[in-house]
Amino acid sequence: MTNESFPVGFILLGFSEWPQLEMVLFWVVIVFYTMIILGNLTIILLSCTDAHLYTPMYFFLSNLSFLELCFTTTTVPQMLFNFWGPDKTITYTGCVIQLCVFLFLGPTECVFLVVMAYDRYIAVCQPLRYTIIMHPHFCWKLALMAWFSGLVESMIQSPITLHLPFCAHHRVDDFLCEVPALIRLACGDTSSNEWQMTISAVLFTIVPVGLILTSYGYIAQVLGKIKSEEGRQKAIATCSSHLLVVFMFYGTVAMVYTDPKSKFSSKYGKFFTFLYTVVTPLLNPLIYTLRNKEVKDALQRLLRRRISI
Repeated sequence: MTNESFPVGFILLGFSEWPQLEMVLFWVVIVFYTMIILGNLTIILLSCTDAHLYTPMYFFLSNLSFLELCFTTTTVPQMLFNFWGPDKTITYTGCVIQLCVFLFLGPTECVFLVVMAYDRYIAVCQPLRYTIIMHPHFCWKLALMAWFSGLVESMIQSPITLHLPFCAHHRVDDFLCEVPALIRLACGDTSSNEWQMTISAVLFTIVPVGLILTSYGYIAQVLGKIKSEEGRQKAIATCSSHLLVVFMFYGTVAMVYTDPKSKFSSKYGKFFTFLYTVVTPLLNPLIYTLRNKEVKDALQRLLRRRISI
């Protein structure tokens, strides 16, 4: 049965079949969310206040950190609400807002990771021309392009998804309102929605991964020619940390969005959703603050200034 009337809300099933797991995840998510907020705020603060970090890399990183804060704040509070008690409902308005913002920020991050890979490619492969190519005006253009790409994707996909003929029970087998779960909730023909989602998934996951791997292929060639061991190790550390986030994020998103009604996506989709909504945003500040000497030095300078005051 389909419900053609305006839906009052949805029931987010999440992990309700495993109540004990929900309680464990509740506390895990609280810890992760706290670390995400503190870590990303630290990166933004250091990037804006420390003159040593006024570089394109940290400009893009601060954008990514701000994006991660918005991304997790869109999903985690509702997730915690669902994990805590028996009430799994979300209002129709809440679902619409979550879907639109999620579709805006997700593709934006996909493009930002490509931009950051391009920045690393220029820094390693064309170091003498780096400041000429990656000048502030061009960096702003790249950042705005990333944000605009996500906005366009949200404006296209959100109305299409919300006009689906949802089944009357309104039970969403997920812990947030995202396109694959809502497509599975529909009782009518969703083939056109599936094709549109697959095309979007290819454009925002498969294509970016190809571009990133190409840029890092060139970087690997240059790293093999670096005579300075310290310089090579610094470049490898920066690039490897970036690649870790890339494969974690794109891999999990592609598994959920490429074929939204497949048996694999239907059965394991929410586990991968948990990874790219909670775990991946945590990796960004951890990797860049704990493994990057420039960030650690900037943090020490900030702490020394605060202590001296």
